[in-house]
Amino acid sequence: MQSITRLLERTFKALLLLLLLPYLIHPANSASRIKDIADFEGIRENQLIGYGLVVGLNGSGDGLNNAPFTRQSLQAMLERLGVNTNELDLNTKNAAAVMVTANLPPFSTQGSRIDVAVSALGDASSLQGGTLLVTPLIGANGETYAIAQGPVTVAGFEASGDAASITRGVPTSGRVANGGLVEKEVDFKLASLDTLRIALRNPDLTTTRRVALAINELIGLPTAEPLDSATVRISLPRLYDGNIVDLLTDIEQLVIEPDMPARIVIDESSGIIVMGKEVKVSTVAVAQGNLTVTIAEAPQVSQPDPFSLGETTQVPRTNVSVDEDNSHLAIVSEAVTLQQLVDGLNALGISPRDLIAILQAIKAAGALQAEIEVL
Repeated sequence: MQSITRLLERTFKALLLLLLLPYLIHPANSASRIKDIADFEGIRENQLIGYGLVVGLNGSGDGLNNAPFTRQSLQAMLERLGVNTNELDLNTKNAAAVMVTANLPPFSTQGSRIDVAVSALGDASSLQGGTLLVTPLIGANGETYAIAQGPVTVAGFEASGDAASITRGVPTSGRVANGGLVEKEVDFKLASLDTLRIALRNPDLTTTRRVALAINELIGLPTAEPLDSATVRISLPRLYDGNIVDLLTDIEQLVIEPDMPARIVIDESSGIIVMGKEVKVSTVAVAQGNLTVTIAEAPQVSQPDPFSLGETTQVPRTNVSVDEDNSHLAIVSEAVTLQQLVDGLNALGISPRDLIAILQAIKAAGALQAEIEVL
């Protein structure tokens, strides 16, 4: 009898668990890994820039009369190679002055290669078929960190004839794949840090607190502390002493749900509107109507009578009409969701630009619990 009772109890518990399972599991649709929402201190790229020459162009380079810096660069390069150009009148169209840019990846070692971007500086029409000559790439401190050289790959092209021309893409910019050679390393030792800071890409106080709590739960010690809305400081625990890479690997895989403020972003130049999911409105009535004024010019020609001394004149005729669309008030209920708000505004049949004006008016009325940011 007891075994039957226990079996029934187990069966009842199993059925109850199956019924409650959908309510116990909360889907993390907006949850993200820490590595996707934050950056670690010191693990960053460094921007490099340089000035160089691209040669080998098929008559599409700079005009030396219009680009004196290209002429000076050619003369200086040839003189370094032992060619005297003081008495020569350079008139070539096969070279172009360019700006060379690149991003130095974190912890790049000497001898590693990086991609570089090349952009024309003068009046060159195309860099297709050109070769970038040796160009030092310097950092913000003025020191050289890489050297760039190699053939330039251009995605765009230009073709022209006597009466027509066609251009696809941007032929005055290109890339040199693996054209940069790292010559100097950035002096940063990650393993020597006692504390580490994590910077959120979208600052938020709630998110920094959730990040700190997740890290402390992982380590089991209060090592993470939120400093502000964008920074979390971590003291290196003894468990990971000497191996900060293992600590960062475990931290960046933690999954949290970032919080976000109620915000509406408006780009008035393009009519784009982006609203966050936390946008709420109080009860408000909205009406939208269009006032169209049409002015049409229909001038007429007045001819003088026969054998008279009059002149032919043009008599203006202007037709003005006003068309005002009638619109009914629409009630937007209090604390509606974002989907309901959008559906309600779309039901009025308004355009995106009218929607921008309506949202700003609702905000001015104090019925919109969100921040409006105009780009």
